[in-house]
Amino acid sequence: MYIVLAIIAFGILIAVHEAGHFTAAKLLGVKVNEFAIGMGPKLLRKQGKETLYTLRALPFGGFCAMEGENESSEDSRSFTAQKRWRRVVILAAGGIANLIACFIIILILVTQVDSLVGTTLTELADGFPNEGPHGLMAGDTLVSLNGERLYYKEDVTLFLQLMKTGRVDLVIRRDGEKIELNNFPLEPREYMTDGVSQYRYGLTFNSIEVNAMEKLKYSGYMMLNYVRLIRVSIAQLVTGAAGMRDLSGPVGIVDAMNSIGRDSPSFLAALGNIASFMAFIGVNLAIVNLLPIPAMDGGRILFIFITWAIERVIKRRLDPKYEGYIHTTALVLLMGLMVFILVNDVVKIVNG
Repeated sequence: MYIVLAIIAFGILIAVHEAGHFTAAKLLGVKVNEFAIGMGPKLLRKQGKETLYTLRALPFGGFCAMEGENESSEDSRSFTAQKRWRRVVILAAGGIANLIACFIIILILVTQVDSLVGTTLTELADGFPNEGPHGLMAGDTLVSLNGERLYYKEDVTLFLQLMKTGRVDLVIRRDGEKIELNNFPLEPREYMTDGVSQYRYGLTFNSIEVNAMEKLKYSGYMMLNYVRLIRVSIAQLVTGAAGMRDLSGPVGIVDAMNSIGRDSPSFLAALGNIASFMAFIGVNLAIVNLLPIPAMDGGRILFIFITWAIERVIKRRLDPKYEGYIHTTALVLLMGLMVFILVNDVVKIVNG
């Protein structure tokens, strides 16, 4: 059941993305030849006034095929015949549609939240080794950790988990003044809580009153935090902290959604957890597509500005086919990467 829900959820993300391109193209008068949900053989087709609407066999993908998108066209309503700002809007609309949809999902989920925890210390565990004026004290607000801004307790938890040593660079606010605690020792250890030994950092944070404004603020924070997690993940790939085998594609995402649903305590909880993960993946889809990578929306936007600069120098219009060659080559390379990720996902699932 959860696999089916995961596939539907992933399909919705793709549909929303392509619907963003489609809506912007139609509003700006660009001819759309086909709007497809899924890839591969056609299962259903409906011919509109000028656009063919199709549902295809493979749920992992989709496209909005505009006239003259990757080749020359004499049609005045072709994509390449449009002014540059129109093309930028159409290309960016897919990612923007995903971001809007994900914000709505997050906002709906956040309406169910009845407690939030901030970053102001209310208590330090008995025996905390670095309590005092030169360390941490009750009333201190943790502002940043290793350069990452902290908004809620989950930020503290996340970036403590990502640290490689037992020392961190902290910025705290105490009595209205910012204080830097560089190379500060902070690692989990055993503390006694109500007579029970627990392995933790020994920090207790403040509760935040939850009202409508705070929920709206928290929804915006979640969106920004998802973007930040993408940046952190990319940085880990670049530095080698994470490898190519840590990447996941559609199969891995569906498997992760299935695991999230299966491990939830109830069906309603599973729906909420899958929706939350769906929002995270949607933000990923939006941001990655807007990165300046050839064949991606962001790469095509970048090429619009590059060709504009080149045409200003050579005083004539470049043939769109040359840009098409670059994007086609990049697409082939991306497909090769997707095949590698697909095989990697399958191997990880089989090996459990």
